[in-house]
Formats: sequence, structure tokens, C-alpha cells
Amino acid sequence: MPDVELPAPIVQGVSFFSIVATTEDAFYDTVAFYGALGFRETSVFERGPDSQKTAEHSSDSAKETWLHAFADAGNGEDVTLKIRLVPGSPVDAKAEAEGEWRAKKAAFVMYTGNLNSALEYIKSRKQSFQARPETGTPTEIYTYDPVGTLVGFTSKRNPFATAAPAPSRTPVQAPIETPLVSQPVPPDGKKKRIGVMTSGGDAPGMNAAVRAVVRMTIARGCDAYAIYEGYEGLVQGGDLIKKMAWSDVRGWLSEGGTLIGTARCMAFKERKGRLTGAKHLIEAGIDALVVCGGDGSLTGADLFRSEWPSLVQELIDTEVMTEEQVAPYRHLNIVGLVGSIDNDMSSTDATIGAFSSLHRICEAVDSIGSTALSHSRAFIVEVMGRHCGWLAVMAAVSTGADFVFTPERPPEGEDWESDMCKVLQKHRDMGKRKTIIIVAEGAIDRELKPITPNYLKDICVNRLGLDTRVTTLGHTQRGGTPCAYDRMLATLQGVEAVEAVLDSTPETPSPVIAINENKITRKPLMEAVKLTHSVAEAIGQKDFRKAMELRDPEFADFYDTYVHTTIVNDEAKSTPKDKSLRIAIIHIGAPAGGMNAATRAAARFCLNQGHVPLAVHNGFPGLLRHDSVRELSWIDVDGWEIRGGSEIGTNRSTPDIDLGLAAWAFQKHRFDGLLIIGGFEAFTALGQLRRARASYPAFRIPMVCLPATISNNVPGTEFSLGSDTCLNALMEYCDVIKQSASATRRRVFVVEVQGGKSGYVATVAGLVIGAMAVYTPEEGINLKMLQEDVEHLKRSYAHDQGENRAGRLVLRNERASNTYTTEVLANIIREEANKKFEARSAVPGHVQQGGIPSPLDRVRAARLAVKSVQWLEQHAFKSLEERAASETAAVIGIRGAGIIFTPIDVLEETETDIAARRPRQAWWKPMHNILDLLSGRSVPEAATASERS
Repeated sequence: MPDVELPAPIVQGVSFFSIVATTEDAFYDTVAFYGALGFRETSVFERGPDSQKTAEHSSDSAKETWLHAFADAGNGEDVTLKIRLVPGSPVDAKAEAEGEWRAKKAAFVMYTGNLNSALEYIKSRKQSFQARPETGTPTEIYTYDPVGTLVGFTSKRNPFATAAPAPSRTPVQAPIETPLVSQPVPPDGKKKRIGVMTSGGDAPGMNAAVRAVVRMTIARGCDAYAIYEGYEGLVQGGDLIKKMAWSDVRGWLSEGGTLIGTARCMAFKERKGRLTGAKHLIEAGIDALVVCGGDGSLTGADLFRSEWPSLVQELIDTEVMTEEQVAPYRHLNIVGLVGSIDNDMSSTDATIGAFSSLHRICEAVDSIGSTALSHSRAFIVEVMGRHCGWLAVMAAVSTGADFVFTPERPPEGEDWESDMCKVLQKHRDMGKRKTIIIVAEGAIDRELKPITPNYLKDICVNRLGLDTRVTTLGHTQRGGTPCAYDRMLATLQGVEAVEAVLDSTPETPSPVIAINENKITRKPLMEAVKLTHSVAEAIGQKDFRKAMELRDPEFADFYDTYVHTTIVNDEAKSTPKDKSLRIAIIHIGAPAGGMNAATRAAARFCLNQGHVPLAVHNGFPGLLRHDSVRELSWIDVDGWEIRGGSEIGTNRSTPDIDLGLAAWAFQKHRFDGLLIIGGFEAFTALGQLRRARASYPAFRIPMVCLPATISNNVPGTEFSLGSDTCLNALMEYCDVIKQSASATRRRVFVVEVQGGKSGYVATVAGLVIGAMAVYTPEEGINLKMLQEDVEHLKRSYAHDQGENRAGRLVLRNERASNTYTTEVLANIIREEANKKFEARSAVPGHVQQGGIPSPLDRVRAARLAVKSVQWLEQHAFKSLEERAASETAAVIGIRGAGIIFTPIDVLEETETDIAARRPRQAWWKPMHNILDLLSGRSVPEAATASERS
């Protein structure tokens, strides 16, 4: 074993993992591999030829060993590995030759405090590996263990997808404006002061970011300041630099725009203006700055930091300030947050405000669609985006637009106008009454000539004779309340920004807080800005391929999804009839936003590929009792992307009501593949069908489950369709409830939230609405917890300012406790309040399941549905024996930015809590800790001064 020491690993996302080796050499090599990583052997089982299998021993293994790794001092969780020897054919443990391994296969990811040691160990074994990101210092490394399991090592803990230290539930005894934490005081005795400002164009979610920065700063024992009016506030100083208290940002989550203002500042572009800004910061005692804005604002921030030493020296040389005054401020920390509705910053998958803007666009286009349908009109809708077509592409996928124009991918061919007319006419010939064209404001052709809405209108009128209108959405895209995703993103990034400030040193490059693969990350600020500018440069040089590559990995995927589900293929390019598949689509479980969008995308892609999409109406009861199966045509599913519920009907029954009759129905309708869309019942149904293959050959076809449930409790994926729609519906409901609570000033609402035995919806909803407390099934409810929370509410009201009337909300998952019901909680709070404040209960019920699907659920549905049908195609032409293998019954899931297909039997064995109907590990649980921290409900143990200096 190589002499390489590693700290004990902390596994993120799993607490138990089972690995199978098929030869003794592979078995012992795998044990040695994990032993070098800090895992310790705890027990060994070995069965001889005549020995009996024990209850602990796996029924099919000849030998197995259990390894255990202990968490570091409360950071993360313990992990257990079971390695089994099951004699059979050798496992091909070779690494994938091409592409991103993490996007093709589920990974077993471990935290390590010394990533370099992990890398040295991998190199010592002469193994292939992939480091991420490709540029700069890697934060993740992936390789394969001796039996072919993809193993990841990460040096990054974050609140989005890794386990974080759980905070103590110490109640806050001090006034709510100043949560009780030890004060980390630097060696020089100066309390750290962190300023936050918003600059450039406003974006929904900026207020949520400011709120998170202010409260996290106070919780970490520092002083928080807001610089009003952006860089203008730095130059003007005075009242525009204001110290912030905890209650100053109460109620800011639901506010659009930026409450601390933003303004263009020509003075700051000159050194004289920056010199004045430096003077004002030093006078206020601010030594760190969090800037939320676009690439221009962040570039200005980094320039300010690079000039800071010379600016300070100039203040001394000109005798504006003394050496003693500036001595504590020789270094300025800068951290960037990207606030931009265009989502045009490279190095991050999403920017604050982008999805809220997409919401505004989809609301407008959905409304325009109604009048377009009524009059059989064409509408040209111009959206923002400048050099980025993200809004245009995502809006096109979400609304089923007939054509889209973006800067990164101009239309092909010299006569693209005729090609567009052919597409539009074909859609009309198939029975479509409306035409929607989405055009980004920066759209161009391949000769860099702008493509304007009026030019497109003239084409539609003159060549097709369509009654055409132009709609420019303008600044409506920038306004309104932020959506749930932007509130969550801004909050998590704001928290990380404060941590980045406290972690930084004079040598640390200015970081920008990003999100990559659904994880909050830090990236070098200027590297991100440089890559962003490179996109515009590539477009200017007509290198459109490079421009697409510089966007986030999902951008091209979504564009291809749009083409696959909207543009009708030439029949000559379709699959030959003898290769045509009959793909059945069935909905199982409760309705969820995005079910119809997924069905539409799957049906359209099937038709484009020359396959036959079959809708099974009303789930398995419809199939077995009424034989409700019909072919779907291209026009049948038109408009389904914006419809909630289930157009083909859904049912909670699983196929075990009559497996024999189900097999007969499969044979009768000649199903070649099955797409199951639904929640935990769909997951269960897939497992039943796989296990029944031994008895019923009709089930030996590729089958995939596409998770769709508001509870987000299906193993194998981080996000299920419908969960985002549910969060937005719940957010809007709670915002209204808060208004009632605010109007009466002293009122608390206890809101009952759906989600089954998964606390995902309650936790994330609590984060995005600013709940005072959240109760989940994972945590449960006890008397001590209730007592602490009632005392917390009492202190909150006791220190409430007369003019601040923000309402208070408490969220309770419907299955959090059988004893402490929603009504009981409201009664306890009301009784313990002793008439100092009121308590009421509210139950939104099935409102959480209905409504128009959110844009995020729509685009995810389309992307996942297309990937599912492609996967069915790959497995449909295998032999009968190959189709019976476990790999051909899988769950499609989003893990990071990758789309993963995981066999159902693997998920059932390693990741599923069957009794609780949820995954064994809740990747989102650290968000609960942040929620408690920002609400003042609980605080973590304070870091020592030496750790924060």
C-alpha cells in the first residue's frame, strides 16, 4: 500500500455504500484502495462451501468486509462501506475514454482536507483521473476504484450539496438585532466591518443577497454596513454608508430590485473618485466589501482592490489622513456576487435574477399565446440578453416557441429566412394556430448583421401572410418579486460571501461566488470576467462554436433540447420503419408541475426520431381496466408545456395490482420501451416491473423513471419535476399570509406544508420566505424545541421596532409529528404568548400541487424527457438477455450539472429508505442550518479569533 497519509474521509450524500467485486484479486485490491483512504475494517464475513448464511451476511456473496470512516469533529458524517465478493465475470474497471465521467455515472464522493494527498495517492497507483474545474486549482478529483466505481474527492464544503457542521440549538438570549455569538476579534483589537453594495443593473434577488450578507456578518460577530446607491455611495460617503442592524433587513426577501439602490457613477471610473471612496471606507472603518453586480461592476471592484495600497499611500502623502488612521486598513478584501438577469457571467451556471427574469418572460409569452391563438396571429417577442442568448433559449424551451434567435448560435445558411418560413409553415400545416418567435436583443446572423423584431415581422407578413405583432418586453423582465430559486441562490451565495471575506488573506485573489453543478463555489473574479468578455470577442470574430463552449455546460444541451422538441425533422432523417420503437409514457403518483411538459417533449422527440409515442391514460388502472392506450401526434401535445396537472391522467396504483394482466397489456400493445413519470410510486412501480422480469418476459424492455413529485423524495436525483413549481406556489401563498400577519403586527402564522416524510419543501420554502422556524420529519418536534422557539418569538416581538411590521411565519411539514399537529402548534404558541402576540394556522393544501409549471420545471422536464428517450433507444435493440439486465431499468436524475441513469436495484439497495419513502441522505439538510442561523433561531459555536483573523 502506498505510504500516503490522508485524513479520515467524510462522505457527502451517502452514509452507506455497497461495492461488489467479482474476483478475489479485485476484492482485496478494493479493500486496500479504501484502506489507504482512512477506512478501517470493522468486521469480516466469510462463507465456506458448507457454512450457513448468516442474517448479517449477504445472500449471494462468498466473502464480504465492512469498512468504516469516522467524521472529523462533527464536520460531516460517518460512512460505512460494504465490499462483497460475488464470483462472476470480471468487472471492466477501465475509465471512460471521453467526456465528463461525473455526467455519465453516479459517483461516491468523499470530503478530504488534503486534496493534494488524495491526488498523489491516485498518481501513485498510476490511475486515470479528472480534475475539476479544468482551470485553476482543482476542488474536485474523480477516478475509478478497482471494481469500476466512480470515486470523487472534494476539498469544498458548501451549504448546497455537502454536509456542514450542525449548529447548536442554543437559543438567542440577546436582542434579535444582535444574536448571541462570541465576537471574533482580530489581534489588533479592531472588530471586522463588512460593507455590502449593489451596482449596475438591478436584478431580483439582490435584496435577498444583502439580507444574507448583513445577517451572516452579524452572526459572525462583525459589523455590517450597506453602501447605498452603488459606487456613487462610496464617492459621496456620509449618510450613504449606513451601519445595518439585524432588523433592518427584515422582509427584504420578497422585495424586487435593490432597496439599497444602484446608480451609474462616472466619478468612480476616475482615480480621483476611487481615492475619495477609499477615504470614506476608512473613515467608516470598513475593511471588506461584498459587491453584487454584473461583470462591469465586479471589474471595477477588483480594480479598486488592486489600487488600494497606492490609494491609501496617496491619502497619507497628501495629508488627507494620517499614518495612524490608515494603519488598520492597509488591505481591502473584495468578494463578488453576480447579479444579472442575462445570466451572462462565465464560470457560473446561474446568476442572481436570471430565473426571476425568465419567470416574467414566460408569464408574458403565455399570455400572448392566448391572444395569438384566438386570432391565429404571429408574435415576435424581443427579450433582453445583450451578448447572451440564455433568456431567449430558456424561454423558447419553456413556452414552445416556434423559432428562436440568439447571439451565440446564429441561424445556419445564407438564406435562413426561407428556412425559417418553411418551419413556420410546416407548423401551421400541422394544425397550429399561433406562431411565437423569441429573439434576443443581441441576435445576429453569421455576418454579424443584427436580426431585429421588425425585420422578422416583415418576413412573416410578406412571405407567409401572417397577421404579425411585435412585443418588446423591456424592463418588465427586470422587475417583480424574485422567484424561489433566486431567493435561495442569493441567500446561499450571500452566506458564502461572508465566509470568503473571513477566510481571505492579502494574498488571496478576489473571489466571485458562483454555482457549479448545484454547489456554491468560489472562483477567481477576474478569470470569470475575462472568460465572460471572451464570449463577446468570439462572437465578434464569428467563432460561434467557441462562444457556445464558453457558456455553462447546460446551455448547448438546452438549445439542442429546444430543436429536438420544436423543429419538425425531415422524414428522410428519421429512423427506418423496421427500427421504429413503440415508446409508452405513463404517469404514476400525485400530479406535479412539469409532467405534461415532459410528456410533450418525449412525444415530440419520439416523432422526430421516427418512433411511436403511446400515452397510457390514468396510470396502470387505465391500462389494465380500460385498455386506455393511444398514439400521440405532434399537434396533440401542442401547448402542454404550460399546463399543470396531468393531461393523460395519473394514478397512485402500481402494477402489482395484477402483474400478469400488465404483462399481457405490454405484449398486446407491443411496448418496446417505457417512460414512467411520477414520484415515489413511480419509483416503486419500476422496481416491481424489474423484479417481475423473471416471470414475465414482456417486462424485459428498457424502462426509465423520470422523477416528478413536489416532495422531491425520489432517490437517484437531487431535483424532481414539480418541486420548483411547488416552492413558488408556496412562496406566493406565504408572501400573502405575511401581509396579513404584518397588518396586525403581532401575529404568527403556522403554515402546514406538504412533502410526505421528506422535509425538502419545508426547508427550502422556509429559507426563501424567511420563516422563523421550520419543522421537518427528519428533525421531528419535541417539547424542548417548542419551548426554545416560543422564547425566540417572544424576544423577537419584544425588540421589534414600532415601525417594523413584518409578519412571522412558522412552517410545519405535514408529517413532522403525529402529536404536534399544525393546529396544536398554533394553540401552544398562542397560549405561551400570554396575549403578547396572536397565532393562527394556515393550510395551503393541494394549492402546492397545482398551477402553471415554473420555467425551471419546464426546461428540466424537456431536457430529462429527451435524455430518457435517447437512453431507451440505446437499450431497445439489445438481446432479450441484455434487456433483462438490471441496467435497463433505471432512474434518470440530476446530480450536479450531469444527468445520471442509476439502475433501480442499486438505488433500492444503497440509497433508499423504503419505510420513510425518501433517500437515506438529505443533501439539502445543511440549508436547514443556514435557515436557523439567518432567522436567529440558533447560532453555531463561534470561531476563535485566530481562525478569523
